[in-house]
Amino acid sequence: MAPADARDRRTDVLVAVGTAVVSLGLLLGLPPLDSADPDGTGTVYPVVGGLPWTVLAVALLVQSAVLLAARRAPRSALVLVAALPVVVAVVSTNTAFGLTALPVVVAVVLAALRLPLARLWPPVVAAGALVALGTAVEWARTSGAFRSGLAQGLGASLGQGVLQAVGAVGLPLVVALVVRSRRELRAARTAEAAARTAEADARTAETDARTAEAAAVSREQDARVEAAVSRERAAMARELHDIAAHHLSGIALMSAVVDRQIDTDPERAHEGVRQVREQSTAVLEDLRRLVGLLRDDAPAERAVETVAGIVDLVEAARTRTDVVLDVRPGDHPLADGIGPLTQLVAYRTVQEALANVALHATGAACTVTVDDSGPGHLTVRVENGAPTAPSVGSTPAGGNGLRGMRERAELVGARLQVGPTGPGGWTVELVLGREARPASDATAPDQEVAG
Repeated sequence: MAPADARDRRTDVLVAVGTAVVSLGLLLGLPPLDSADPDGTGTVYPVVGGLPWTVLAVALLVQSAVLLAARRAPRSALVLVAALPVVVAVVSTNTAFGLTALPVVVAVVLAALRLPLARLWPPVVAAGALVALGTAVEWARTSGAFRSGLAQGLGASLGQGVLQAVGAVGLPLVVALVVRSRRELRAARTAEAAARTAEADARTAETDARTAEAAAVSREQDARVEAAVSRERAAMARELHDIAAHHLSGIALMSAVVDRQIDTDPERAHEGVRQVREQSTAVLEDLRRLVGLLRDDAPAERAVETVAGIVDLVEAARTRTDVVLDVRPGDHPLADGIGPLTQLVAYRTVQEALANVALHATGAACTVTVDDSGPGHLTVRVENGAPTAPSVGSTPAGGNGLRGMRERAELVGARLQVGPTGPGGWTVELVLGREARPASDATAPDQEVAG
């Protein structure tokens, strides 16, 4: 048996026992109380142990026992409890008959608390009619109401029965309905408060979820910003390295030459100083251009370098290294089908390779090859022989130039190969793929060149 069922069972037993104890207590206590009161009514109550007393006591006990079934069958229990007084009124005359209304009152209250009024009104009407009938019969027998005539006796008896029914059924029903309505109202308020609490919890959970989602989006955005900043920093580092390596390596070499020639060959020393000045000016111009690209309010003054600009790189490098330029054109304009970013990668690769030759292969012969004869790719190669003089201006730290070359090549999907060739030589080769062009463009090369 569940704890709730056991608790309900104990409650039913307590109600039934309490009703029996109160009813029998009144049945036992009314005669002594009435006789002890000098102003009493003088009613002759049944003798304890006599037949009328015993019949009434048994009826009260049976009514109390029927209340045990009031939870399982409240309507049947109510009708049965109200019917027993009719039997008592028919069997014997008893001046304590009114005590039979107490179990009826308890049955009405229990039924009203457990059933809705729509299902309760038929047994309530039946119980009221039975109580009125039993009371009328008992009143007619004990008061002799029919001695004054049938109509008068019938009216008096029914009047007493109706009053007893109102007191035993009507008033308890009203009180029970009021109590039940308040209990239901309290339960509804509790449920409403619980629903509001649940709704508030749901809103709080939704707010927390939205906050967590916003935080996740913010973290993702921050991560993207950090990644973008990292890429921009890497790009800036490559640009600065390329500019510094190309120009400053030439400045370092020219400064070393000027240092050796300043006493033996003043004219060539002056020429070297002028070249140092030109290289320094070029550094400043490139740095100014880079800063202009980074600032929103300062547009770039120079266009992005292209494959055609490699010619200028070679001309500038000849002031400090023996460089030969070998251009192998195809049956199309130079670098046709090579995007601007890819051409910038080729330019920077040649620039970095020439700077490395000037720093690490002093006096070595160098060849820059631009092979544009292939239909699907363009190849740029910088190859130098063994150095003929000690390196000037090199430092133990290095590797950034080659790493920048690889990063740029990966950025545009190009293929980069670097490594030694022969005794003391070195080569840097970059293969750039051409972009696919529509068939209509392939049939009109003149328009593309013009564009």
